[in-house]
Amino acid sequence: MTIGVPKEIKNNENRVGMTPSGVFELTKNNHTVFVQKNAGFGSGFFDEDYKRVGATVLDTIEAVYAAADMIVKVKEPIAEEYAFIKSNHVVFTYFHFASSEPLTKAMIKSKSVCIAYETVEDADGSLPLLTPMSEVAGRMAIQQGAKYLEKPIKGRGVLLGGVPGVPPGKVLVLGAGVVGIQAAKMAAGLGAHVTVMDINMNQLRYVNDVMPPHVVTEFSSEYTIRKRIKDHDLIIGGVLVKGAKAPKLITRDMLKDMRPGTVLVDVAVDQGGCMETTKATTHEDPTFIIDDVVHYCVANMPGAVPYTSTLALTNVTLPYVLRLANDGWQNACNKDKTLAKGLNIVNGEIVYKEIAEAFNWSVETL
Repeated sequence: MTIGVPKEIKNNENRVGMTPSGVFELTKNNHTVFVQKNAGFGSGFFDEDYKRVGATVLDTIEAVYAAADMIVKVKEPIAEEYAFIKSNHVVFTYFHFASSEPLTKAMIKSKSVCIAYETVEDADGSLPLLTPMSEVAGRMAIQQGAKYLEKPIKGRGVLLGGVPGVPPGKVLVLGAGVVGIQAAKMAAGLGAHVTVMDINMNQLRYVNDVMPPHVVTEFSSEYTIRKRIKDHDLIIGGVLVKGAKAPKLITRDMLKDMRPGTVLVDVAVDQGGCMETTKATTHEDPTFIIDDVVHYCVANMPGAVPYTSTLALTNVTLPYVLRLANDGWQNACNKDKTLAKGLNIVNGEIVYKEIAEAFNWSVETL
C-alpha cells in the first residue's frame, strides 16, 4: 500500500501522524511512504530522519494526497484539505464528526473510507487510540488551569497547592474516565483539594482506592454540580460519550454562581464540549471570558506538547496502520472487530450511528 503522511495545518498543531520509527516498520513490510516536507519538524523529527528509513519526502500537501492510498494524520481534515480527499482514500485520523456537520458532509461527499482513532474500541469498551491523548490532555488541563488562575490573566489569583497557613485551591473534575483520573492525579500532586464527580460508581470506587485522601469523590447530578461550582477555583470538563456530542453539564446560568476568576477547562471540546458556553479556541488565542469566568477550550491541547504526544499516539496507532496496510481496510476490519469500530463513513455512507444521531440523520449500516 502507498501511505501518505501530510503536515498538519490546523492552528498550532505540531504533531505528526507517523514517526520515523513507524515509517521504518511500513517500509520493512514493503509499503511505500510519502511524507510531506517538514511534516515532523514541530515534533522534533526531520526530513532526513524519514528519508533514512525509506520514505520519500514530497514538497506539498497536494502531492502527498495525490500519491497515497491511505492517509495517516493526527487531526481531522480542515476545509483546505477537503478537496484533496478522494474516493480511493482511506483516511485514518481523529475525526470527531459529531462536533462538525461541515466536516461530516465533506467526507460523505468525498466517498472516502474514514476510520476514526477515537471510536476504535476494545471488547471491554476502552478506546485504545484515544487513551494516550486523553492522558496528555487530562494532565495538561491542570497545567493550563493553574496558569490561567493567575491574576495577570484574569484568574482568581489562586495557587493550587497553597502554602503553609493558606488553604490549597479547589479543583472540580467532571468525569472519572481517563481525562478525569489524569487531571485528578496532577492536581493532587500539586497539593490541591480535588473533587471528582461521575455517575459511574465503579469509576468512583477506583478513584477512591488509588488517590490520596485529599481527592474526594461525589456522585454527579445537576444539584451536586451547582453546589460545588460555588467554591471551586478550577473546573475540568472531562466527560465522553463515544462518538457522540458531550452532554452539557455546566449551563450558562451556572456561571453567575461561580466566583469571578474561576477557570473552566473543557477537555470535551472536540466532541462539542460539556459546557454550554464552550467554543473551540486555539493555542494562539486559548481563552475567553464570560461573566468573569475564564474559559480555556483549546481543541487540540496535546498539540502544545508535540514530541510527547506524537510518540504516545504512534505507540498505539502503528499496529493498526500496519494491519490496514498489510491486509487492506476491508480485510483488516473483518479480522479485527476493535478496528472495525473505527469505521465512521464508508463510500459516502455513515456507518457509526452516533454521528447520524448527532445531526438527526438516518443511518445506513454495513
